[in-house]
Amino acid sequence: MLLNVQKLINAPGERMDFQFQLDLSDVDFGGLYPARNPVVVTGGVRNAAGMLLLEFTAETVLQSVCDRCLKSFKNPKSVRREYLLAEKLENGENDDIVLLEDGTVDLGDLARTAFILEMDTKTLCSEDCKGICPGCGVNLNQGSCTCKKAADPRWAALAQLLKKDTDQEETQ
Repeated sequence: MLLNVQKLINAPGERMDFQFQLDLSDVDFGGLYPARNPVVVTGGVRNAAGMLLLEFTAETVLQSVCDRCLKSFKNPKSVRREYLLAEKLENGENDDIVLLEDGTVDLGDLARTAFILEMDTKTLCSEDCKGICPGCGVNLNQGSCTCKKAADPRWAALAQLLKKDTDQEETQ
């Protein structure tokens, strides 16, 4: 979505609000497409003392899969960004300054990039998710596992000695 801010450039104190939806359903995150719902972008541009300040929030509910227990869950996601808008850069590059092209800014591209960069690399259904047992595959959040814990091979000799002592006590 292109937004023309030309009328704000020489109008200190003025503000222009916007709201639009962004479709990110085609974006692959680790083999999944979690942004099935539209991303709602709301914000505004204001002229503060001759400087154009762009602020927006991009929000949606992602369809995520827990990386520990593989449970599907709804994951609310909100990204907030602020940028300065300028017609030209005076001192090289700055990631917080966006250059205007003929008085317009591409809000869709900014919101899309910000949202994608803020995606979590690991998603959990809850902070205390216990995951699944690597032996039997039971979800440890729903119950305990029935696997017998494997002995550490470094202690095998001690286990043999303890077994001999136990066997001798049983025969007496």
